[in-house]
Amino acid sequence: MEAFIPAAPLFVVFIGAIIGVAMEGAVPRLHRPTIQSWWTALVIVAALGWTAVDWNRGQGTLSAKASLAIDGPTWAAWVLLLFFGLLSLLLFADHRVGGGESPFVASASAVPASQAERDAIAARQEQTEVYPLLLFSLTGMMSFIAANDMITMFVSLEIFSFPLYILASLARRRRLLSQEAALKYFLLGALSSALFLYGLALLYGFSGSFFLRDIDSSITSGAGSEPLLLAGMGLVSVGILFKLGAVPFHNWVPDVYTGSPTPVTGFMAICTKLAAAVGLLRILYVALGAMRWDWQLYVAVIAVLTMLAGGLIGLMQTDVKRLMAYSSIAHAGFILTGVVGATTVISGLAEGRIGSVASVLFYLAAYGLPTLGTFAIIALVRRSGAESSGFDAWAGLGRRRPVLGVAMTIFLLSMAGMPLTGGLIAKIMVFAAAWQGHYQWLVVVAVVASLVTAGFYFRVIWVLFGEAPSEQTAVVQPGAGTWTVIWTGIIGTFVLGVCPGPLLEVLNNAAVFLR
Repeated sequence: MEAFIPAAPLFVVFIGAIIGVAMEGAVPRLHRPTIQSWWTALVIVAALGWTAVDWNRGQGTLSAKASLAIDGPTWAAWVLLLFFGLLSLLLFADHRVGGGESPFVASASAVPASQAERDAIAARQEQTEVYPLLLFSLTGMMSFIAANDMITMFVSLEIFSFPLYILASLARRRRLLSQEAALKYFLLGALSSALFLYGLALLYGFSGSFFLRDIDSSITSGAGSEPLLLAGMGLVSVGILFKLGAVPFHNWVPDVYTGSPTPVTGFMAICTKLAAAVGLLRILYVALGAMRWDWQLYVAVIAVLTMLAGGLIGLMQTDVKRLMAYSSIAHAGFILTGVVGATTVISGLAEGRIGSVASVLFYLAAYGLPTLGTFAIIALVRRSGAESSGFDAWAGLGRRRPVLGVAMTIFLLSMAGMPLTGGLIAKIMVFAAAWQGHYQWLVVVAVVASLVTAGFYFRVIWVLFGEAPSEQTAVVQPGAGTWTVIWTGIIGTFVLGVCPGPLLEVLNNAAVFLR
């Protein structure tokens, strides 16, 4: 039993999810939304507190028969993941958005537009199973981040993916679009999982072991077949790059982001990306570190395609939610830029010494705050009672609701990498990582891509303030949860932009993977 104690926060979330499922049968329907939301918050806060205490002790170890590596990157990623999971929960539970109704479907089993669905809406029902699903997804993400062998990594990938497939289908409005998004996500996700599984089988054939350190040892010793190694590396990376939303494995992102309930989209936009990025770092740096010269160019090419595709296609969008999907794709490319550097530390920066792992973690923190804040605002703009994200509906929003308009502008400026925001510092960090890793040409491309993506962010700002307000658009009053997410995003964005040093130092000190 002692072997599992270091992974206790993970099991807290898992057990909390199981209890949440039991509540569905034990708690009267009328009280489920309140009890489930408070229980989920309690579970996440408990896991977050436990993780922070363990991290402060700083005693990294291998857990669960060496299947989980509880180390600095694990603790740092868990803290960020649980923090953003808690903010996402506030959007899940904010029933004041949209006139007091949940953003989730009244009855998922009812056929869209059927009498059964109308009866469920009239009875003000909602699917409270979304809360255990959120916890199950967080469980898989936490396990994926810490996975020290390929089997655990694959199982974790499936654990956090299946709840997302279900959550994507549960939008209260535009049910058919939501179900279409879930189906596309499931089919493409199943394909990427199959490729990942095939890849890990090839890596096992090469090394004779599923453990990451054994794969690295086999590469170092020169044992095994090189074609098996290269094919395994490629297929495993495809499975993770799919979750990251990198080109050419990005086709699911626009449709799924658009069709999913907005709180789910926000959760996926940062938490899925965080888990995928850290999992990719662990595989490349721990299992495949000895073949760095092989995968660096491969990842660099993917980064270039991802940044340029996200930026150029994003310029053509006229829907804010879909534009945010291409923004997410472009940011995946910036994250990969930091991964390519493969540097232990970077010296010469005013904030101190920082390596590739810490730069990627900081980027995820700086990206997550404005991203969740943006989706919190997207959920407020309505036409005919339904969420509307077209530019025509957003015209003049900054004039009608100055606070929300300014907040949205701050979030967009941070994602564009403007001064005094966390987005600028984050881009400097990942660019410095690539530069120190002797990929100066990639940094030049990334800077150009940043200018391209800034174009569509400023276009949205113009729509907010430069166009005449739309009379057909309503902006609902945010609830306490939504305001909390928005203000947390604003304050966090400026703190990371003005005073990034403390977080950078903490992340840099926690950037060493156990082997």
